[in-house]
Amino acid sequence: MIFTPTREAALEKLDIFIEESLNNYSTKRNYDYGPENRSNTSCLSPYITHGVLSESEIIKKALNKYSYSKIEKFIQEVLWRTYWKGWLERRPTVWTSYVNDFNSLISKYKNDETYNKVINSESSIECMNDWVSELKETGYLHNHTRMIFASIWIFTLKLPWQLGAGLFLKYLFDGDPASNTLSWRWVGGIQTKGKHYIAQNWNIEKFTNGKYLNVELNESPECLVEEISHEPIEPVMINADFKLFKDLIIFENTLYPELIDFINENFKQITVIMSESSDDYDTISENLLNFKAKLIMNFLSKINKDISINILKIEQLQDFKDTNLCAIYPQIGKNLNYMKSKELDFNYLYKKIDIISNKYCKKGYFGFKKNINTILKAL
Repeated sequence: MIFTPTREAALEKLDIFIEESLNNYSTKRNYDYGPENRSNTSCLSPYITHGVLSESEIIKKALNKYSYSKIEKFIQEVLWRTYWKGWLERRPTVWTSYVNDFNSLISKYKNDETYNKVINSESSIECMNDWVSELKETGYLHNHTRMIFASIWIFTLKLPWQLGAGLFLKYLFDGDPASNTLSWRWVGGIQTKGKHYIAQNWNIEKFTNGKYLNVELNESPECLVEEISHEPIEPVMINADFKLFKDLIIFENTLYPELIDFINENFKQITVIMSESSDDYDTISENLLNFKAKLIMNFLSKINKDISINILKIEQLQDFKDTNLCAIYPQIGKNLNYMKSKELDFNYLYKKIDIISNKYCKKGYFGFKKNINTILKAL
Protein backbone atom coordinates (compact mmCIF):
# COMPACT_ATOMS: atom_id res chain seq x y z
CA MET A 1 0.00 0.00 0.00
CA ILE A 2 1.99 2.95 -1.31
CA PHE A 3 0.40 6.31 -2.01
CA THR A 4 2.94 8.41 -3.83
CA PRO A 5 1.94 12.02 -3.08
CA THR A 6 1.83 13.42 -6.61
CA ARG A 7 -0.85 13.99 -9.20
CA GLU A 8 1.24 12.07 -11.69
CA ALA A 9 1.15 8.98 -9.46
CA ALA A 10 -2.59 9.42 -8.94
CA LEU A 11 -3.22 9.48 -12.70
CA GLU A 12 -1.06 6.41 -13.18
CA LYS A 13 -2.96 4.54 -10.45
CA LEU A 14 -6.25 5.54 -12.12
CA ASP A 15 -5.11 4.35 -15.55
CA ILE A 16 -3.87 1.01 -14.22
CA PHE A 17 -7.10 0.39 -12.33
CA ILE A 18 -9.25 1.17 -15.38
CA GLU A 19 -7.19 -1.07 -17.66
CA GLU A 20 -6.68 -4.00 -15.31
CA SER A 21 -9.37 -4.11 -12.61
CA LEU A 22 -12.41 -1.95 -13.33
CA ASN A 23 -14.02 -4.71 -15.36
CA ASN A 24 -14.43 -6.86 -12.22
CA TYR A 25 -14.99 -4.08 -9.70
CA SER A 26 -18.69 -4.74 -8.99
CA THR A 27 -18.14 -8.41 -8.09
CA LYS A 28 -14.77 -8.12 -6.30
CA ARG A 29 -14.90 -4.76 -4.55
CA ASN A 30 -16.09 -5.99 -1.13
CA TYR A 31 -13.23 -8.46 -0.62
CA ASP A 32 -10.33 -7.44 1.60
CA TYR A 33 -7.30 -9.47 0.52
CA GLY A 34 -4.97 -7.49 2.77
CA PRO A 35 -2.70 -4.48 2.18
CA GLU A 36 -0.44 -6.49 -0.11
CA ASN A 37 -3.26 -6.95 -2.65
CA ARG A 38 -5.64 -4.06 -3.33
CA SER A 39 -6.04 -4.60 -7.07
CA ASN A 40 -9.80 -5.20 -6.70
CA THR A 41 -10.36 -1.60 -5.57
CA SER A 42 -9.15 1.66 -7.06
CA CYS A 43 -7.36 3.06 -3.97
CA LEU A 44 -7.93 6.54 -5.39
CA SER A 45 -9.69 7.99 -2.35
CA PRO A 46 -6.61 9.64 -0.76
CA TYR A 47 -6.20 11.68 -3.94
CA ILE A 48 -9.92 12.47 -4.27
CA THR A 49 -10.06 13.65 -0.65
CA HIS A 50 -7.34 16.23 -1.30
CA GLY A 51 -8.72 17.29 -4.69
CA VAL A 52 -5.75 15.89 -6.60
CA LEU A 53 -8.13 13.79 -8.69
CA SER A 54 -11.63 14.99 -9.46
CA GLU A 55 -14.72 12.81 -9.50
CA SER A 56 -15.62 14.02 -12.97
CA GLU A 57 -12.24 13.15 -14.55
CA ILE A 58 -12.27 9.69 -12.94
CA ILE A 59 -15.76 8.99 -14.28
CA LYS A 60 -14.95 10.43 -17.70
CA LYS A 61 -11.86 8.26 -18.08
CA ALA A 62 -13.76 5.18 -16.94
CA LEU A 63 -16.58 5.86 -19.42
CA ASN A 64 -14.04 6.16 -22.21
CA LYS A 65 -13.26 2.50 -21.59
CA TYR A 66 -16.63 1.01 -20.56
CA SER A 67 -20.33 1.72 -20.95
CA TYR A 68 -22.27 3.32 -18.12
CA SER A 69 -24.25 0.15 -17.47
CA LYS A 70 -21.04 -1.88 -17.16
CA ILE A 71 -19.49 0.35 -14.51
CA GLU A 72 -22.55 1.91 -12.90
CA LYS A 73 -21.60 0.61 -9.44
CA PHE A 74 -18.15 2.16 -9.66
CA ILE A 75 -19.62 5.52 -10.66
CA GLN A 76 -22.07 5.35 -7.77
CA GLU A 77 -19.25 4.65 -5.33
CA VAL A 78 -17.16 7.55 -6.65
CA LEU A 79 -20.09 9.89 -6.10
CA TRP A 80 -20.89 8.67 -2.57
CA ARG A 81 -18.38 11.19 -1.24
CA THR A 82 -20.03 13.95 -3.23
CA TYR A 83 -23.38 12.98 -1.74
CA TRP A 84 -22.07 12.81 1.82
CA LYS A 85 -20.46 16.26 1.48
CA GLY A 86 -23.69 17.73 0.14
CA TRP A 87 -25.77 16.10 2.86
CA LEU A 88 -23.49 17.46 5.59
CA GLU A 89 -23.55 20.96 4.09
CA ARG A 90 -27.29 20.86 4.69
CA ARG A 91 -26.91 19.68 8.29
CA PRO A 92 -23.75 21.34 9.64
CA THR A 93 -24.75 20.74 13.26
CA VAL A 94 -24.03 17.03 12.72
CA TRP A 95 -20.34 17.91 12.39
CA THR A 96 -20.22 20.37 15.29
CA SER A 97 -22.06 17.86 17.48
CA TYR A 98 -19.50 15.19 16.59
CA VAL A 99 -16.58 17.52 17.37
CA ASN A 100 -18.04 18.52 20.74
CA ASP A 101 -18.75 14.90 21.65
CA PHE A 102 -15.25 13.82 20.64
CA ASN A 103 -13.55 16.51 22.68
CA SER A 104 -15.57 15.48 25.72
CA LEU A 105 -15.15 11.74 25.26
CA ILE A 106 -11.41 11.72 24.50
CA SER A 107 -10.73 13.02 28.02
CA LYS A 108 -13.22 10.65 29.59
CA TYR A 109 -11.74 7.58 27.88
CA LYS A 110 -8.10 8.59 28.18
CA ASN A 111 -7.43 5.82 30.72
CA ASP A 112 -10.15 3.40 29.64
CA GLU A 113 -8.67 -0.11 29.39
CA THR A 114 -10.76 -1.34 26.46
CA TYR A 115 -10.18 1.82 24.43
CA ASN A 116 -6.43 1.84 24.99
CA LYS A 117 -6.03 -1.84 24.19
CA VAL A 118 -7.85 -1.42 20.90
CA ILE A 119 -5.98 1.66 19.69
CA ASN A 120 -2.66 -0.02 20.60
CA SER A 121 -3.51 -3.30 18.82
CA GLU A 122 -3.62 -5.17 22.12
CA SER A 123 -7.27 -6.20 22.27
CA SER A 124 -8.57 -9.78 22.39
CA ILE A 125 -9.89 -9.46 18.82
CA GLU A 126 -7.20 -10.39 16.30
CA CYS A 127 -8.75 -8.72 13.27
CA MET A 128 -9.15 -5.40 15.11
CA ASN A 129 -5.50 -5.49 16.17
CA ASP A 130 -4.40 -6.15 12.60
CA TRP A 131 -6.61 -3.42 11.21
CA VAL A 132 -5.43 -0.80 13.69
CA SER A 133 -1.82 -1.66 12.81
CA GLU A 134 -2.62 -1.47 9.10
CA LEU A 135 -4.37 1.85 9.58
CA LYS A 136 -1.37 3.36 11.32
CA GLU A 137 1.22 1.89 8.96
CA THR A 138 -0.48 2.50 5.61
CA GLY A 139 -2.99 5.30 6.22
CA TYR A 140 -5.67 3.15 4.63
CA LEU A 141 -8.29 0.47 5.29
CA HIS A 142 -10.52 -1.34 2.82
CA ASN A 143 -13.98 0.29 2.76
CA HIS A 144 -15.86 -2.89 3.69
CA THR A 145 -13.40 -3.50 6.51
CA ARG A 146 -14.09 -0.02 7.83
CA MET A 147 -17.75 -0.95 8.21
CA ILE A 148 -16.90 -4.18 10.03
CA PHE A 149 -14.36 -2.32 12.20
CA ALA A 150 -16.92 0.32 13.14
CA SER A 151 -19.57 -2.30 13.95
CA ILE A 152 -17.23 -4.25 16.26
CA TRP A 153 -16.07 -0.99 17.87
CA ILE A 154 -19.63 0.16 18.58
CA PHE A 155 -21.59 -3.00 19.29
CA THR A 156 -19.06 -5.56 20.58
CA LEU A 157 -16.52 -3.36 22.34
CA LYS A 158 -19.19 -0.83 23.39
CA LEU A 159 -16.98 2.15 22.62
CA PRO A 160 -18.33 5.55 21.52
CA TRP A 161 -18.56 5.85 17.75
CA GLN A 162 -17.11 9.37 17.95
CA LEU A 163 -13.80 8.03 19.25
CA GLY A 164 -13.64 5.50 16.42
CA ALA A 165 -14.36 8.21 13.87
CA GLY A 166 -11.62 10.31 15.44
CA LEU A 167 -9.14 7.43 15.22
CA PHE A 168 -9.87 7.13 11.50
CA LEU A 169 -9.47 10.87 10.89
CA LYS A 170 -6.14 10.82 12.67
CA TYR A 171 -4.60 8.22 10.36
CA LEU A 172 -6.58 7.78 7.13
CA PHE A 173 -5.01 9.40 4.07
CA ASP A 174 -8.55 9.72 2.71
CA GLY A 175 -10.09 10.91 5.98
CA ASP A 176 -12.93 13.06 4.71
CA PRO A 177 -15.03 14.70 7.48
CA ALA A 178 -18.35 14.05 5.75
CA SER A 179 -17.74 10.49 4.55
CA ASN A 180 -16.08 9.42 7.77
CA THR A 181 -18.54 10.97 10.21
CA LEU A 182 -21.67 9.96 8.35
CA SER A 183 -20.44 6.43 7.67
CA TRP A 184 -19.80 5.85 11.37
CA ARG A 185 -23.25 7.26 12.15
CA TRP A 186 -24.76 4.92 9.54
CA VAL A 187 -23.09 1.85 11.04
CA GLY A 188 -24.41 2.82 14.46
CA GLY A 189 -27.95 3.31 13.22
CA ILE A 190 -28.36 7.05 13.74
CA GLN A 191 -27.72 8.25 10.20
CA THR A 192 -30.59 6.19 8.80
CA LYS A 193 -32.62 5.81 11.96
CA GLY A 194 -33.31 2.20 12.86
CA LYS A 195 -30.89 0.80 10.28
CA HIS A 196 -27.47 -0.30 11.51
CA TYR A 197 -24.67 -2.44 10.14
CA ILE A 198 -24.01 -5.61 12.11
CA ALA A 199 -20.68 -7.39 11.70
CA GLN A 200 -21.20 -11.14 11.56
CA ASN A 201 -18.77 -14.05 11.46
CA TRP A 202 -19.89 -15.34 8.07
CA ASN A 203 -19.36 -11.87 6.62
CA ILE A 204 -15.90 -11.42 8.14
CA GLU A 205 -14.80 -14.90 7.06
CA LYS A 206 -16.11 -14.50 3.51
CA PHE A 207 -14.81 -11.04 2.74
CA THR A 208 -11.39 -11.50 4.36
CA ASN A 209 -10.98 -14.63 2.25
CA GLY A 210 -11.04 -16.88 5.32
CA LYS A 211 -8.35 -15.01 7.23
CA TYR A 212 -10.44 -14.41 10.36
CA LEU A 213 -12.66 -17.12 11.83
CA ASN A 214 -15.00 -17.31 14.81
CA VAL A 215 -14.60 -13.75 16.04
CA GLU A 216 -16.43 -13.23 19.33
CA LEU A 217 -19.10 -10.71 18.37
CA ASN A 218 -22.35 -9.18 19.50
CA GLU A 219 -24.45 -10.16 16.49
CA SER A 220 -27.82 -8.94 17.75
CA PRO A 221 -27.28 -5.37 18.97
CA GLU A 222 -29.81 -2.57 19.20
CA CYS A 223 -29.33 0.58 17.13
CA LEU A 224 -27.76 3.59 18.76
CA VAL A 225 -30.15 6.41 19.57
CA GLU A 226 -29.43 10.10 19.06
CA GLU A 227 -31.14 12.44 21.48
CA ILE A 228 -30.86 15.61 19.39
CA SER A 229 -32.20 16.41 15.93
CA HIS A 230 -30.39 18.30 13.18
CA GLU A 231 -32.57 20.70 11.23
CA PRO A 232 -31.56 21.07 7.56
CA ILE A 233 -30.57 24.39 6.05
CA GLU A 234 -30.41 25.59 2.44
CA PRO A 235 -26.74 26.26 1.62
CA VAL A 236 -25.87 29.34 -0.42
CA MET A 237 -23.22 28.34 -2.94
CA ILE A 238 -22.62 31.39 -5.14
CA ASN A 239 -19.13 31.98 -6.50
CA ALA A 240 -17.40 35.21 -5.60
CA ASP A 241 -16.17 37.43 -8.43
CA PHE A 242 -12.56 36.25 -8.49
CA LYS A 243 -11.56 39.13 -10.79
CA LEU A 244 -11.80 41.46 -7.81
CA PHE A 245 -8.93 39.72 -6.04
CA LYS A 246 -5.23 39.15 -6.59
CA ASP A 247 -4.73 36.86 -3.58
CA LEU A 248 -6.22 33.38 -3.23
CA ILE A 249 -6.39 31.06 -0.23
CA ILE A 250 -6.50 27.31 -0.86
CA PHE A 251 -6.53 24.41 1.58
CA GLU A 252 -4.79 21.04 1.73
CA ASN A 253 -8.06 19.38 0.64
CA THR A 254 -8.66 21.72 -2.30
CA LEU A 255 -5.61 20.96 -4.46
CA TYR A 256 -7.73 20.85 -7.59
CA PRO A 257 -5.72 20.41 -10.82
CA GLU A 258 -7.99 22.87 -12.63
CA LEU A 259 -6.75 25.55 -10.21
CA ILE A 260 -3.25 25.53 -11.69
CA ASP A 261 -4.03 27.45 -14.89
CA PHE A 262 -6.67 29.49 -13.04
CA ILE A 263 -4.09 30.66 -10.48
CA ASN A 264 -1.38 31.27 -13.06
CA GLU A 265 -3.69 33.47 -15.13
CA ASN A 266 -5.46 35.46 -12.40
CA PHE A 267 -3.51 35.78 -9.14
CA LYS A 268 -0.32 37.30 -7.83
CA GLN A 269 -0.23 35.52 -4.49
CA ILE A 270 -1.60 32.28 -3.07
CA THR A 271 -1.71 31.04 0.51
CA VAL A 272 -1.98 27.33 1.22
CA ILE A 273 -3.39 26.31 4.60
CA MET A 274 -2.11 23.13 6.22
CA SER A 275 -4.33 21.06 8.53
CA GLU A 276 -2.33 21.41 11.70
CA SER A 277 -3.77 22.82 14.88
CA SER A 278 -3.37 22.50 18.62
CA ASP A 279 -7.03 21.50 18.99
CA ASP A 280 -7.30 17.94 20.30
CA TYR A 281 -9.80 16.81 17.68
CA ASP A 282 -7.61 18.27 14.94
CA THR A 283 -4.51 16.18 15.69
CA ILE A 284 -3.38 14.07 12.76
CA SER A 285 -0.61 11.50 12.45
CA GLU A 286 2.85 12.40 11.26
CA ASN A 287 2.43 10.13 8.23
CA LEU A 288 -0.76 11.92 7.21
CA LEU A 289 0.76 15.33 7.79
CA ASN A 290 3.74 14.39 5.60
CA PHE A 291 1.42 13.06 2.89
CA LYS A 292 -0.48 16.34 2.84
CA ALA A 293 2.72 18.40 2.82
CA LYS A 294 4.14 16.50 -0.16
CA LEU A 295 0.87 16.80 -2.09
CA ILE A 296 0.99 20.54 -1.51
CA MET A 297 4.58 20.79 -2.74
CA ASN A 298 3.70 18.81 -5.87
CA PHE A 299 0.80 21.18 -6.49
CA LEU A 300 2.93 24.27 -5.94
CA SER A 301 5.63 23.02 -8.30
CA LYS A 302 3.23 23.77 -11.15
CA ILE A 303 2.60 27.39 -10.13
CA ASN A 304 4.36 30.14 -12.06
CA LYS A 305 7.57 31.29 -10.39
CA ASP A 306 6.50 34.92 -10.34
CA ILE A 307 3.52 34.18 -8.07
CA SER A 308 4.17 34.69 -4.36
CA ILE A 309 3.45 31.58 -2.27
CA ASN A 310 2.78 31.21 1.47
CA ILE A 311 2.28 27.94 3.35
CA LEU A 312 0.62 28.47 6.73
CA LYS A 313 -0.84 26.44 9.55
CA ILE A 314 -4.58 26.76 10.09
CA GLU A 315 -4.00 28.80 13.26
CA GLN A 316 -2.18 31.47 11.26
CA LEU A 317 -5.40 32.29 9.44
CA GLN A 318 -6.16 34.63 12.33
CA ASP A 319 -3.74 37.08 10.69
CA PHE A 320 -6.29 37.47 7.87
CA LYS A 321 -9.19 38.51 10.07
CA ASP A 322 -11.11 41.51 8.73
CA THR A 323 -9.39 41.24 5.35
CA ASN A 324 -11.26 40.99 2.07
CA LEU A 325 -9.87 37.82 0.49
CA CYS A 326 -10.91 35.11 -1.92
CA ALA A 327 -10.68 31.43 -0.93
CA ILE A 328 -11.55 28.03 -2.32
CA TYR A 329 -14.37 26.67 -0.17
CA PRO A 330 -12.93 23.87 2.02
CA GLN A 331 -16.22 22.08 2.82
CA ILE A 332 -17.54 21.44 6.33
CA GLY A 333 -14.75 20.05 8.48
CA LYS A 334 -11.89 21.13 10.68
CA ASN A 335 -10.72 23.99 8.47
CA LEU A 336 -14.13 25.62 8.19
CA ASN A 337 -14.84 24.86 11.85
CA TYR A 338 -11.72 26.73 12.89
CA MET A 339 -12.53 29.72 10.70
CA LYS A 340 -16.03 30.00 12.15
CA SER A 341 -14.69 29.75 15.70
CA LYS A 342 -12.41 32.73 14.96
CA GLU A 343 -15.10 34.63 13.01
CA LEU A 344 -13.08 34.52 9.81
CA ASP A 345 -15.11 35.14 6.68
CA PHE A 346 -13.88 34.94 3.10
CA ASN A 347 -15.29 35.27 -0.41
CA TYR A 348 -15.60 31.67 -1.57
CA LEU A 349 -15.25 29.84 -4.85
CA TYR A 350 -17.04 26.49 -5.02
CA LYS A 351 -16.32 23.29 -6.89
CA LYS A 352 -18.66 22.89 -9.85
CA ILE A 353 -19.77 19.35 -9.01
CA ASP A 354 -20.71 20.43 -5.48
CA ILE A 355 -22.89 23.27 -6.76
CA ILE A 356 -24.61 21.02 -9.30
CA SER A 357 -25.20 18.07 -7.00
CA ASN A 358 -26.13 19.80 -3.76
CA LYS A 359 -29.84 20.07 -4.48
CA TYR A 360 -29.98 16.28 -4.78
CA CYS A 361 -28.46 15.77 -1.33
CA LYS A 362 -31.52 16.72 0.70
CA LYS A 363 -32.49 13.20 1.75
CA GLY A 364 -31.21 9.66 1.22
CA TYR A 365 -28.75 8.38 -1.35
CA PHE A 366 -31.51 6.71 -3.38
CA GLY A 367 -32.83 10.11 -4.47
CA PHE A 368 -29.31 11.27 -5.27
CA LYS A 369 -28.61 8.10 -7.25
CA LYS A 370 -31.66 8.67 -9.46
CA ASN A 371 -30.12 11.97 -10.57
CA ILE A 372 -26.56 10.81 -11.29
CA ASN A 373 -27.08 10.99 -15.05
CA THR A 374 -28.43 14.53 -14.72
CA ILE A 375 -25.38 15.51 -12.65
CA LEU A 376 -22.95 13.98 -15.12
CA LYS A 377 -24.60 15.71 -18.09
CA ALA A 378 -24.38 19.05 -16.27
CA LEU A 379 -20.66 18.49 -15.74
